[in-house]
Amino acid sequence: MYENKHQKLAPKKVFYQRIRNNVFLGLLIISFVLFIGIIGYKYIVELSWGQSLLNASMILSGMGPVFPEHFILSRSATIFASLYALFIGIAFLSIFSIIIAPVAHRFLHSIHLEANAEDNK
Repeated sequence: MYENKHQKLAPKKVFYQRIRNNVFLGLLIISFVLFIGIIGYKYIVELSWGQSLLNASMILSGMGPVFPEHFILSRSATIFASLYALFIGIAFLSIFSIIIAPVAHRFLHSIHLEANAEDNK
């Protein structure tokens, strides 16, 4: 998918295409993760659709639950909220890594190419 250390730096057109593809994949994963949260909050915590969307979005953004009083009512709601929060933490790191990968690769590859050019002098 990416050029190796012996290849030249990819053209900017290829680089921008990689960014677009990775952002699209990140947004797709965010949508899926948000969908899981909405369904869980709707059917396990028994919030309305609007409240489920709001709670899942706030957890996904790292702000925390909006309606924490619902989690005290049932054990399943508390367990779902805990597992969803842990899942979101892992998903957030994964999504960030996917989106930043082309930029980090290009930066590190350019440094490697510069170091090789200096060694060959």
